[in-house]
Amino acid sequence: MTAPQGRTLVGVVGGVGPLATAYFLARVVRLTDAATDQEHVDLVVHQRASIPDRTAFLLGRSSEDPGPVMAACAQDLVRLGARAVVLPCNTAEPFLPQVEAVAGVPVLGIVRATVEAAVRRVPGLQRVGVLATDGTVAARTYHDELARAGLETVVPGAEDQATVMSVIYDQVKAGLPGDAGALAAVADRLVGAGAGCVLLACTELSVLHDELLGLTDHVVVDSVDSLALATVLRAGARPAA
Repeated sequence: MTAPQGRTLVGVVGGVGPLATAYFLARVVRLTDAATDQEHVDLVVHQRASIPDRTAFLLGRSSEDPGPVMAACAQDLVRLGARAVVLPCNTAEPFLPQVEAVAGVPVLGIVRATVEAAVRRVPGLQRVGVLATDGTVAARTYHDELARAGLETVVPGAEDQATVMSVIYDQVKAGLPGDAGALAAVADRLVGAGAGCVLLACTELSVLHDELLGLTDHVVVDSVDSLALATVLRAGARPAA
Protein backbone atom coordinates (compact mmCIF):
# COMPACT_ATOMS: atom_id res chain seq x y z
CA MET A 1 0.00 0.00 0.00
CA THR A 2 1.43 3.37 -0.99
CA ALA A 3 0.34 7.00 -0.82
CA PRO A 4 0.09 9.26 -3.89
CA GLN A 5 3.19 11.19 -4.94
CA GLY A 6 3.96 13.97 -2.49
CA ARG A 7 1.91 12.35 0.25
CA THR A 8 2.86 10.07 3.16
CA LEU A 9 0.95 6.98 4.25
CA VAL A 10 0.61 7.24 8.04
CA GLY A 11 0.22 4.22 10.31
CA VAL A 12 -1.83 4.47 13.51
CA VAL A 13 -1.10 2.28 16.53
CA GLY A 14 -4.66 2.12 17.78
CA GLY A 15 -6.74 0.48 20.47
CA VAL A 16 -5.27 2.56 23.29
CA GLY A 17 -8.17 2.95 23.89
CA PRO A 18 -10.54 1.87 21.10
CA LEU A 19 -13.02 4.76 21.38
CA ALA A 20 -10.19 7.28 21.63
CA THR A 21 -8.68 5.86 18.43
CA ALA A 22 -12.00 6.20 16.60
CA TYR A 23 -12.26 9.77 17.84
CA PHE A 24 -8.70 10.49 16.69
CA LEU A 25 -9.50 9.22 13.19
CA ALA A 26 -12.58 11.43 13.05
CA ARG A 27 -10.54 14.45 14.09
CA VAL A 28 -7.95 13.79 11.38
CA VAL A 29 -10.79 13.94 8.87
CA ARG A 30 -12.28 17.11 10.39
CA LEU A 31 -8.90 18.86 10.56
CA THR A 32 -8.12 18.20 6.90
CA ASP A 33 -9.04 20.82 4.29
CA ALA A 34 -10.49 18.52 1.64
CA ALA A 35 -13.24 18.89 -0.93
CA THR A 36 -12.98 15.29 -2.20
CA ASP A 37 -12.21 11.87 -0.77
CA GLN A 38 -8.87 11.90 -2.55
CA GLU A 39 -7.67 15.00 -0.72
CA HIS A 40 -7.95 13.33 2.69
CA VAL A 41 -5.13 11.63 4.59
CA ASP A 42 -4.22 8.04 3.73
CA LEU A 43 -4.06 6.01 6.95
CA VAL A 44 -3.52 2.38 7.89
CA VAL A 45 -4.81 1.55 11.37
CA HIS A 46 -3.83 -1.30 13.68
CA GLN A 47 -6.65 -1.35 16.26
CA ARG A 48 -4.83 -3.52 18.83
CA ALA A 49 -7.15 -3.24 21.82
CA SER A 50 -5.31 -6.10 23.57
CA ILE A 51 -2.21 -3.95 24.21
CA PRO A 52 -1.57 -4.25 27.98
CA ASP A 53 -2.72 -1.35 30.15
CA ARG A 54 -0.12 1.40 30.16
CA THR A 55 -1.02 2.95 33.50
CA ALA A 56 -1.01 -0.41 35.31
CA PHE A 57 2.49 -1.17 34.04
CA LEU A 58 3.89 2.29 34.78
CA LEU A 59 2.57 2.15 38.35
CA GLY A 60 3.95 -1.36 38.93
CA ARG A 61 0.51 -2.95 39.18
CA SER A 62 1.12 -5.21 36.18
CA SER A 63 4.15 -7.02 34.78
CA GLU A 64 2.75 -6.96 31.23
CA ASP A 65 4.94 -4.53 29.30
CA PRO A 66 2.94 -2.79 26.55
CA GLY A 67 6.08 -1.45 24.87
CA PRO A 68 7.02 -4.55 22.82
CA VAL A 69 3.41 -5.01 21.71
CA MET A 70 3.17 -1.42 20.46
CA ALA A 71 6.56 -1.79 18.78
CA ALA A 72 5.33 -4.92 16.97
CA CYS A 73 2.22 -3.01 15.86
CA ALA A 74 4.43 -0.29 14.40
CA GLN A 75 6.45 -2.89 12.51
CA ASP A 76 3.23 -4.34 11.07
CA LEU A 77 2.19 -0.87 9.91
CA VAL A 78 5.55 -0.24 8.24
CA ARG A 79 5.30 -3.61 6.45
CA LEU A 80 1.94 -2.40 5.13
CA GLY A 81 3.63 0.67 3.67
CA ALA A 82 3.41 3.30 6.43
CA ARG A 83 6.20 5.87 6.21
CA ALA A 84 5.29 7.54 9.50
CA VAL A 85 3.62 6.20 12.63
CA VAL A 86 1.43 7.98 15.17
CA LEU A 87 0.62 6.81 18.68
CA PRO A 88 -2.63 8.46 19.88
CA CYS A 89 -2.22 7.70 23.58
CA ASN A 90 -0.65 10.01 26.15
CA THR A 91 0.12 7.27 28.66
CA ALA A 92 1.97 5.36 25.93
CA GLU A 93 4.52 8.17 25.55
CA PRO A 94 7.17 6.55 27.85
CA PHE A 95 7.20 3.57 25.47
CA LEU A 96 7.84 5.74 22.41
CA PRO A 97 11.61 4.95 22.34
CA GLN A 98 10.80 1.23 22.02
CA VAL A 99 8.55 1.97 19.06
CA GLU A 100 11.09 4.31 17.45
CA ALA A 101 13.86 1.75 17.85
CA VAL A 102 12.16 -0.76 15.55
CA ALA A 103 9.93 1.36 13.30
CA GLY A 104 12.63 2.80 11.06
CA VAL A 105 10.28 5.69 10.19
CA PRO A 106 9.34 8.91 12.02
CA VAL A 107 7.08 8.33 15.04
CA LEU A 108 4.84 11.23 16.08
CA GLY A 109 4.34 11.52 19.82
CA ILE A 110 1.25 13.14 21.26
CA VAL A 111 2.94 14.94 24.17
CA ARG A 112 5.26 17.17 22.16
CA ALA A 113 2.45 17.99 19.70
CA THR A 114 0.19 19.03 22.59
CA VAL A 115 2.77 21.19 24.33
CA GLU A 116 3.61 22.93 21.06
CA ALA A 117 -0.11 23.57 20.49
CA ALA A 118 -0.45 25.10 23.98
CA VAL A 119 2.47 27.45 23.39
CA ARG A 120 0.88 28.59 20.11
CA ARG A 121 -2.53 29.11 21.72
CA VAL A 122 -1.48 31.13 24.77
CA PRO A 123 1.16 33.87 24.30
CA GLY A 124 3.26 34.35 27.41
CA LEU A 125 2.18 31.04 28.87
CA GLN A 126 3.99 30.14 32.11
CA ARG A 127 2.02 27.44 33.94
CA VAL A 128 0.02 24.61 32.37
CA GLY A 129 -2.66 22.43 33.95
CA VAL A 130 -2.57 18.75 33.00
CA LEU A 131 -5.54 16.38 33.12
CA ALA A 132 -4.11 12.90 32.61
CA THR A 133 -3.97 9.35 33.91
CA ASP A 134 -2.05 8.42 37.04
CA GLY A 135 0.45 6.71 34.74
CA THR A 136 1.13 9.84 32.72
CA VAL A 137 1.49 11.92 35.88
CA ALA A 138 3.80 9.37 37.51
CA ALA A 139 5.95 9.09 34.37
CA ARG A 140 6.23 12.91 34.29
CA THR A 141 6.10 12.96 30.50
CA TYR A 142 4.26 16.28 30.46
CA HIS A 143 6.34 17.67 33.31
CA ASP A 144 9.50 16.99 31.32
CA GLU A 145 8.22 18.23 27.95
CA LEU A 146 6.77 21.39 29.50
CA ALA A 147 10.02 22.02 31.39
CA ARG A 148 11.91 21.79 28.09
CA ALA A 149 9.60 24.54 26.83
CA GLY A 150 10.32 26.62 29.95
CA LEU A 151 6.88 25.98 31.44
CA GLU A 152 5.68 24.79 34.85
CA THR A 153 3.22 21.91 35.29
CA VAL A 154 0.14 22.06 37.52
CA VAL A 155 -1.57 18.75 38.31
CA PRO A 156 -4.72 18.03 40.33
CA GLY A 157 -4.62 17.19 44.01
CA ALA A 158 -5.28 13.63 45.12
CA GLU A 159 -9.09 13.91 45.27
CA ASP A 160 -9.35 15.68 41.93
CA GLN A 161 -6.95 13.20 40.33
CA ALA A 162 -9.18 10.36 41.54
CA THR A 163 -12.09 12.12 39.80
CA VAL A 164 -10.10 12.35 36.56
CA MET A 165 -9.23 8.65 36.71
CA SER A 166 -12.86 7.74 37.36
CA VAL A 167 -13.98 9.71 34.31
CA ILE A 168 -11.34 7.95 32.19
CA TYR A 169 -11.66 4.36 33.42
CA ASP A 170 -15.08 4.02 35.05
CA GLN A 171 -16.92 6.08 32.45
CA VAL A 172 -15.33 6.60 29.00
CA LYS A 173 -13.30 3.36 28.82
CA ALA A 174 -16.32 1.50 30.20
CA GLY A 175 -18.51 2.84 27.39
CA LEU A 176 -20.52 5.11 29.69
CA PRO A 177 -21.18 8.88 29.43
CA GLY A 178 -18.34 10.95 30.86
CA ASP A 179 -19.01 13.52 33.58
CA ALA A 180 -17.83 16.68 31.84
CA GLY A 181 -19.13 18.78 34.74
CA ALA A 182 -16.81 17.05 37.22
CA LEU A 183 -13.94 17.50 34.78
CA ALA A 184 -14.74 21.21 34.37
CA ALA A 185 -14.62 21.66 38.14
CA VAL A 186 -11.15 20.10 38.25
CA ALA A 187 -10.05 22.36 35.38
CA ASP A 188 -11.36 25.38 37.31
CA ARG A 189 -9.18 24.49 40.26
CA LEU A 190 -6.10 24.08 38.05
CA VAL A 191 -6.66 27.56 36.64
CA GLY A 192 -7.19 28.81 40.17
CA ALA A 193 -3.74 27.41 40.96
CA GLY A 194 -2.23 29.57 38.21
CA ALA A 195 -2.56 27.48 35.05
CA GLY A 196 -2.85 29.62 31.91
CA CYS A 197 -4.49 26.74 30.05
CA VAL A 198 -5.58 23.17 30.69
CA LEU A 199 -4.44 20.18 28.63
CA LEU A 200 -6.73 17.25 27.93
CA ALA A 201 -3.72 14.97 28.24
CA CYS A 202 -5.59 11.69 27.93
CA THR A 203 -7.30 10.65 24.71
CA GLU A 204 -10.36 9.41 26.62
CA LEU A 205 -10.82 12.92 27.98
CA SER A 206 -10.66 14.27 24.43
CA VAL A 207 -13.97 12.53 23.77
CA LEU A 208 -15.49 15.08 26.20
CA HIS A 209 -13.77 18.09 24.60
CA ASP A 210 -16.80 19.74 23.01
CA GLU A 211 -18.99 19.19 26.08
CA LEU A 212 -16.27 20.57 28.34
CA LEU A 213 -15.93 23.73 26.25
CA GLY A 214 -19.59 24.46 26.95
CA LEU A 215 -18.90 24.39 30.69
CA THR A 216 -15.77 26.51 31.04
CA ASP A 217 -14.29 29.73 29.70
CA HIS A 218 -10.71 28.54 30.20
CA VAL A 219 -8.37 27.73 27.32
CA VAL A 220 -8.51 23.96 26.81
CA VAL A 221 -5.90 22.31 24.58
CA ASP A 222 -6.91 18.89 23.32
CA SER A 223 -4.15 16.31 22.86
CA VAL A 224 -6.09 14.42 20.18
CA ASP A 225 -6.59 17.55 18.07
CA SER A 226 -2.93 18.44 18.54
CA LEU A 227 -1.75 15.05 17.25
CA ALA A 228 -4.40 14.94 14.53
CA LEU A 229 -3.17 18.25 13.12
CA ALA A 230 0.45 17.03 13.25
CA THR A 231 -0.69 13.90 11.40
CA VAL A 232 -2.38 15.92 8.65
CA LEU A 233 0.80 17.95 8.15
CA ARG A 234 3.06 14.85 8.19
CA ALA A 235 0.82 13.19 5.59
CA GLY A 236 1.25 16.17 3.27
CA ALA A 237 -2.43 17.13 3.29
CA ARG A 238 -3.86 20.60 3.81
CA PRO A 239 -4.87 21.47 7.38
CA ALA A 240 -8.29 23.00 7.90
CA ALA A 241 -8.28 26.69 8.75
